[in-house]
Parts: sequence; structure tokens; C-alpha cells
Amino acid sequence: MSASAATAAERGIDFEVGRLDDYLRQAMPGHAGALVVERTLGGMSNPTYFLRRGDWQAVLRKQPGGVLLPSAHAIDREYRVLSALRDSAVPVPAPLLYCSDADVLGTPFYLMQRLEGRVFEGFAMPGVAPDQRSAMYDAMGATMAALHSLDFRAVGLADYGRPGNYFARQLSRWSQQWAQFRRGDDDNPDLDRVVAWLSERVPDSDTLALCHGDFRITNMMFHPTEPQVVGVLDWELSTLGHPLVDVAFNSQAWRMATDENGGLLGLPLAELGIPSEDDYLERYYRLAGSKERMTTFHRVFAMFRGAVGSAGVAVRGEAGHGFLPDAARVGRKLARAYAQRGAQLTVGL
Repeated sequence: MSASAATAAERGIDFEVGRLDDYLRQAMPGHAGALVVERTLGGMSNPTYFLRRGDWQAVLRKQPGGVLLPSAHAIDREYRVLSALRDSAVPVPAPLLYCSDADVLGTPFYLMQRLEGRVFEGFAMPGVAPDQRSAMYDAMGATMAALHSLDFRAVGLADYGRPGNYFARQLSRWSQQWAQFRRGDDDNPDLDRVVAWLSERVPDSDTLALCHGDFRITNMMFHPTEPQVVGVLDWELSTLGHPLVDVAFNSQAWRMATDENGGLLGLPLAELGIPSEDDYLERYYRLAGSKERMTTFHRVFAMFRGAVGSAGVAVRGEAGHGFLPDAARVGRKLARAYAQRGAQLTVGL
């Protein structure tokens, strides 16, 4: 490996910058200067990079290396949904370019606008004043309501999901993934209990909306100084589905500890300016015009999805495809935490 390649690898860059440079000079001419590539701390599933050439900036998202599960890491869908939402009430980065040619970087990739703003690793939003934090929670809930109220057919996404019972299909898909991720029959018994519990209680609902799939604080970018959402990020899991899955995923924070994906459990919420879960949800229901309310099934289902997704992060880390050096450990820890929280919700039911 050359010195420049070693330096790139150490920075978490798993492709040849020179090949990307050559491609972009042809595909997006008019920008002078050397291409600078920086791996971001986000993008645990789909690697994400900041690009800069002179005054020009962009964000690159690509599939990870290695063998991928069918339908996973579908960045073509990310690019499609960003294109559909570009002029909607849901704020997203503007899509710039999609490349399906894996010869350039080893996998397909796309470029999008680089927004300026704040991204928080935890729901406690450290460093924010309580009144601003309260307004930012209002903005997050309102953005989720705007997403679920969107006329997805009018923006060209009528075929963005498969027909049939959403929960049954999702439970089958993610259960199959768990079967591939697990390291043995005793890997995560709480998750096995959650799968069994969910399988006996799949609800029948024809409610359909465009869903983000991972609507957490980490995937929100807020204005640099104002309590406004300027961009919803990471649309890898987006599809047409039941909006309460997003709601359940978003409200997991009230049942997770601070070291479990930045949860809120045990924190002085009123002192921090953070609404109670009930108040947050009632405001969302009102803004979204929601006729259905979240049940234990939705909450457990969200924990199940979080557990399987985290197990996937661990597997990629063990295979050497994780960006963080401890991705395997963190993934396994979160998989157990999500499963434990889900199992606790089922007690007595």
C-alpha cells in the first residue's frame, strides 16, 4: 500500500480519491482546486464523507464494502426520496448527483448538498439553553408530522413501498436478518422473546405514509443558531409504511439510557426544557391529524428494529467494515439494550 493510500485508509476512506477526483472533474466541471475528502463520524451503515474543492462543498454517501444483504444500503432509494422531497415541507439536503458505476469507488454513491447546522449525538442536546431545547423538540415533532402528512403520491413516490400488511412484511424481513446476524442460539435471548411476542400480535392497519425509518435526533440537522430543523438526514430505511413506526422510533429516547443511543432515561426533563413523552406525542398527533395512537406493539416493534439494526452494525464491525474501531462492541451492546427494553415492555402482556 502506498503512503497516500495508507493515509486515506487511516482517515476511514475506503476508496481511491484520485478516481473520484477524475470522475467529478468530468461529471461536475467548473470547480478548481484539489479535491479534499474527509470521513464523517456519522454514517454507521452507509459511509458518509465531506468533499471540498476550493469554495465548493458536498456530501458523499456510498454503500459499505463487503457482502450486503438484499435490499440493504439502498442508496439509490435515498437519492430518489431526497429528489422527491426537495421542494416539499420536509427539509432535506438537495441531491446533486447519483453514480451507479461501482468501478469508480467500488460501490454506487451519490452527492448531496452540505448543509450548515447542528447535529446532536444525544436527545439531551448538550450545550443548548432549556427554552431553545423545548423549541427544538417542537420543531422535531412538527417535522415528523409534516413528513407523515405529505402526499407521497403527488411527489412521485406512489410505488415507494410494497403492498400488503406493512408490519407482517417488516417483521419477516428483520427477523430473517436477525437469523443471519446472530452468533448462536444464546446470543440475545431477549431479542428472541421480542420476536416471538410480536409474531403473535401483528395488527391490521391500512394507514400508509412516507416513513423515514430511523427518525432519531442524530438524523436531524438544526439551524446553527435557531430552533429549526434545516435537514432530515440518512434516508436509507425510508419506505411507505405505518407512520407510528417512525413515532415509536423517535420516542424510544424516553425509555433508553444516555449511553443507549443518547436516551433520556433518568434525566431531569423539565429542568432541561424537554417535554414529557405524552406531551410530545399529543402535539405530534394534533399536527399530523393522526387518528391512531401508539400501542405497546409499536413500541416493542421499534425496539426490535433497533436491536436487529445494531446487531448488523456489530457484524460489519467484526468483518472489518465498521468505521469506528469498536463498532462490533458498540453494536452488540446496543442490540442487547434495545432487546432488553423491548422485552421489559412485554412483561405482563
